[in-house]
Amino acid sequence: MRRPMSDPYAPRDWASHEKPMLLGSPSTPVHSTPKRIAYGIVGLLVCITGALGNAMVAANLQNLQGTFAAWSTEIAWLPAVYVMTNVSINLLLVKFRQQYGLRAFTEGFLVLYVLVTFFHLLVNDLNSALFVRAAHGMVAAALSSLGIYYQIQAWPARHRLKALTIGITGSSLAIPIARLFSSELLQIDEWRGLYVFELGLALISLACVIALKLPPGDRKKVFEKKDFITFILLAPGMALLCAVLSLGRLVWWFEAPWIGWALAASLVLILTAIMFEHNRSNPLLNTRWLSSGSILRLGLIMLLIRIVLAEQNTGVIGWLQYVGLQNEQMTHLAWAIFAGIVCGIVASCLTIKPQRLAWPILTSLVLMIVASLLDSQSNYLTRPDQLLISQFLLGFASAFFLAPAMLAGIGGVIADPRNLVSFSVLFGMSQNIGGLLGSAILGTFQTWREKYHSSLLADQLSQASPLVTQRLQQYSQMFSSQINDSTLLNAQALAQLQTVSTLQANVLAWNDTYLLTASIAAATLAWISWRLLRLRITARLALRRATGTQ
Repeated sequence: MRRPMSDPYAPRDWASHEKPMLLGSPSTPVHSTPKRIAYGIVGLLVCITGALGNAMVAANLQNLQGTFAAWSTEIAWLPAVYVMTNVSINLLLVKFRQQYGLRAFTEGFLVLYVLVTFFHLLVNDLNSALFVRAAHGMVAAALSSLGIYYQIQAWPARHRLKALTIGITGSSLAIPIARLFSSELLQIDEWRGLYVFELGLALISLACVIALKLPPGDRKKVFEKKDFITFILLAPGMALLCAVLSLGRLVWWFEAPWIGWALAASLVLILTAIMFEHNRSNPLLNTRWLSSGSILRLGLIMLLIRIVLAEQNTGVIGWLQYVGLQNEQMTHLAWAIFAGIVCGIVASCLTIKPQRLAWPILTSLVLMIVASLLDSQSNYLTRPDQLLISQFLLGFASAFFLAPAMLAGIGGVIADPRNLVSFSVLFGMSQNIGGLLGSAILGTFQTWREKYHSSLLADQLSQASPLVTQRLQQYSQMFSSQINDSTLLNAQALAQLQTVSTLQANVLAWNDTYLLTASIAAATLAWISWRLLRLRITARLALRRATGTQ
């Protein structure tokens, strides 16, 4: 029975196999095999579209800095603005698709994204680039959900978990893909090459979403006026927190006064929003559910894992960029990460079970520990080819843990669908804020350790040392054919020695950073293992008491 056109919110009678899982999600009718394949391709396309634009920008910040004539602290706002809007829009996205349908939101913001990107091509300005990233952040939030729903249509009911796994993890492929060919796009017309590609990808996604529509689902009036009060409070609070985490280590935490003011304002706004939601009869965010022990533990685990995974970009990629390597010189490394993510997705699809969601997370943590320990053996000659195995393992772990971690919290949503907004915000924050927090922690730790090692090395660089004298003589011979003046030659030799010393201090600092991520992963692994062991012992004791055995 079809609902009358005059009432879009009228209930619909669904067949048992068509009934939507949650309010706002599409129905699941039986499709032909070609149509299932089409849904799967479109789902993967929109997942990658939602993440690839920001990944290309993040992979080419140094090049974009030059073309926009911006300082490093100015260009860093591009990925920061993306996260600001991506985190905040999740507050309204769930209810929007429950009331108006996900397709209306996605098509509307895809059109906005296309228009903003197109007009940005006509203006060589950093401010317009920030608007593009802000629009992309909002679109990406919708596309990530859309990709999951398209994958659900692509798989039969018995393989629904595989569909969720591919939909959840598909966007992670964008990071290595961006490093494989974005340099060639820059050669077309500098930054415009990136944005033309991004515009084309958005247009293709828009055409595919319009041509291959999702099946209809139930809709209901769910918005309340107080929801927008929460959004007005929480959105700027989260945006300020993202700004602090993104730029704190660049402007340095205690040097820029705005960091302190922004952090204080962020805390006030977020706490005010939480207090406001806590006292509502029908809250947008279920603070009591979010503050329960199981959800707090799940959120903390996802946050810690995301901090560890920040080693890949902040640690390894940061080191390679420090020694002057560009994306085209890290192609093999990008392929290794890509292969790791693909293998992680495949392994997760084949092994995921609702009754055993903990062991993929434990396995991923073990792989992260191994990868970090391998990276900690780096030296000043380490290049991408020496990092292939460790980055493959990190790529595998990043994809292997994600779907089980998300599914671990789905039970509370199915039991009470009102928790869907809360869970979406929790998952989005753990991934986005966790990534920013990881980069902030690891980047700050690396800087601190570099200063420490530099001071130790400086104490040993006394010209009274025979080894230092020998090294200075070697540098003098190196530059003797270019410099005839003895004073300038000695100064050049000293400068070269200082450069080598700074390089070695950075190597030691990055190795310390890898050991830090290994320690965080090991502590998380021990905590989860202890928790699982405790639950198993408690369950056995309860079973014994129930059966009356000793």
